[in-house]
Amino acid sequence: MTTEGENGAGRLPAGYVVPGTDEELLGECDVHVFRSSGPGGQSVNTTDSAVRLVHRPTGVTVVCRRERSQLRNKNECVRRLRARLEALGRTRTPRVKTRPSAAARKRRVEGKVRRSGVKRMRQRPGDDE
Repeated sequence: MTTEGENGAGRLPAGYVVPGTDEELLGECDVHVFRSSGPGGQSVNTTDSAVRLVHRPTGVTVVCRRERSQLRNKNECVRRLRARLEALGRTRTPRVKTRPSAAARKRRVEGKVRRSGVKRMRQRPGDDE
């Protein structure tokens, strides 16, 4: 399942609106059905129950082969595709920088040095003094 589309940026085209109904969304997709692989024996090997949807405007591909029913797999694919398109349409919030500046690190070290000097003065004098 890839999110990189033909536009390469991993974003929705400008002005694109995700259709409201599943039928409209399916109308924008190329539907490929194929035989699923993996466990399941003869029922898996003889029925074309796996579904691949390729969204033409964005190039997003979604595959579902979980169920033995092609219809249920198609519905699951549409649900996944809608979630993926909505995720691509969201704008990411910029990262908040949390790394302390060099000046802040220097101030923190100076404070520790000062504090350790105060603690050193509280200690009992050793044998050499």
